Amino acid sequence: MDKEHRVETVEQRSDIRSHFIAATPVQVFAAMRDPVRVARWWGPDGFRNTIHTFDFQPGGQWLLTMHGPDGTDYPNESRFTRLVPDALFEIEHFSGHHFVLTISLQASGQGTQVHWQQTFDTVEHYARIAQFVAGANAQNLQRLAAEVLR
Repeated sequence: MDKEHRVETVEQRSDIRSHFIAATPVQVFAAMRDPVRVARWWGPDGFRNTIHTFDFQPGGQWLLTMHGPDGTDYPNESRFTRLVPDALFEIEHFSGHHFVLTISLQASGQGTQVHWQQTFDTVEHYARIAQFVAGANAQNLQRLAAEVLR
């Protein structure tokens, strides 16, 4: 099959991971809906955030600047696409790399299983940054857990 007709599955162009947090879905979602708390956990280790707009509703805009450990600023623009209280957080990210990030929460035993799926437009785009994305997303989930449990 030639390249133009090859089907790229969502799984082939996504970083998919899961992380258990010893807290209820309500407690986890609380750290995802509060911009003050999001600023503390969003992004990889060493990054700080300034949130300019956080219109937490479907269609709402989210503007932030991520401040890298080297002092570089990274403006980010996203839109909330789907939000279900205590269950689902989804954004479409527009600046730099275009992707859709879906975070779903599922009660599990004495806590919550957090399912994270960051999907890029093409396999080629994802492949170029997959190693960085994997490390950054693992750190993001660890930072989210630390924020929930603080």
